Amino acid sequence: MTRRYGLREDEWEKIKDLLPGRIDTVGVTAKNNRLFVEAVIYRYRSGMPWRDLPGRFGDWKNVHRRHSRWSESGVWEAVFTHLSQDADNEYAMIDSTIVRAHQHAAGAKGGDKKNSVSVDQEVD
Repeated sequence: MTRRYGLREDEWEKIKDLLPGRIDTVGVTAKNNRLFVEAVIYRYRSGMPWRDLPGRFGDWKNVHRRHSRWSESGVWEAVFTHLSQDADNEYAMIDSTIVRAHQHAAGAKGGDKKNSVSVDQEVD
């Protein structure tokens, strides 16, 4: 079963060693970094407020607090910098199925000139 807002295994493998709270690092060991990252992804992809985060991710206040700490300490920036080194541009593709040009972008020049009258011209 594919989780719509979850991480694939290959995606998780790319970032798991960049996150704080791992067993092999000094400090407090995090309960579940993957669940936390998936909670943040779920929240941003769905556009919901923090307090509407589903209970399976834990208390929304704790998730928000941890997200804020990671933001302030530069964890997210380090993850995004690392991922940008090997970007596959999956979400950067733009084509006519998602972008529509304005009608004036089709090459028409000028406007309807048959009704325009110069100030210097006399009208009979």
